[in-house]
Amino acid sequence: MMSLICLKEITKVYGKNNNEVRALNGVTLHIESGEMTAIIGPSGSGKTTLLNIIGCVDQATTGEYWLNNVYVPDCGQKEKAKLRNERFGFIVQDFALVERYSVIKNVLLPLTYSSKKIPKSRAAELLDMLGLSDKHKTLASDLSGGQRQRVAIARALINDPDIILADEPTGALDVKTGNEVMEIFEQLNREGKTIIMITHNYEIANRCKRTIMIEDGRTEEKKSTKIACGVFRL
Repeated sequence: MMSLICLKEITKVYGKNNNEVRALNGVTLHIESGEMTAIIGPSGSGKTTLLNIIGCVDQATTGEYWLNNVYVPDCGQKEKAKLRNERFGFIVQDFALVERYSVIKNVLLPLTYSSKKIPKSRAAELLDMLGLSDKHKTLASDLSGGQRQRVAIARALINDPDIILADEPTGALDVKTGNEVMEIFEQLNREGKTIIMITHNYEIANRCKRTIMIEDGRTEEKKSTKIACGVFRL
């Protein structure tokens, strides 16, 4: 049986001729359903480019990408949009909330584009689960960093995605709040969600079950269960 996510010899090149930048250089990667994987590397190593290709936000220059037995390069724009909306939940470092919207309206946004039959009451359930039961009507602009990240997690979960893609989800948070957010990810993983997390923080990576290191557009499985402090010069 094929892995949930199967990448083979993926390259991504930006620019042309003498101005080419090779962001990914022959990445082969398999991720199974239910894994919690950290992709770690220094700034500019290709982490976010890889995550965007996995999430069907960007397209590889060359290589094969299979998502649950669907060959993604053959998908049209509408098919990719459907995959993005129904299979993935996206969480980014700057939260990407609409500041003038209430918390619950931010969480409900993905349902606007979804073909899944999900009741709007699901948004309130998620916010309550994430400790925001008293913030439903609060404007996003009035939230703390930790509260904003919890709203972003609720929004990512509203469509009940198989896969959560998190790009530096604790990067803008203090240590205590970052630990609380990681506990949420660990609980979601125990409930069966596949989580792929971009980070350059080795302590965060050590909390994931699997670690992929990336540098200069190439990936390498980290066999050790722990990454030593100071691996990267940031």
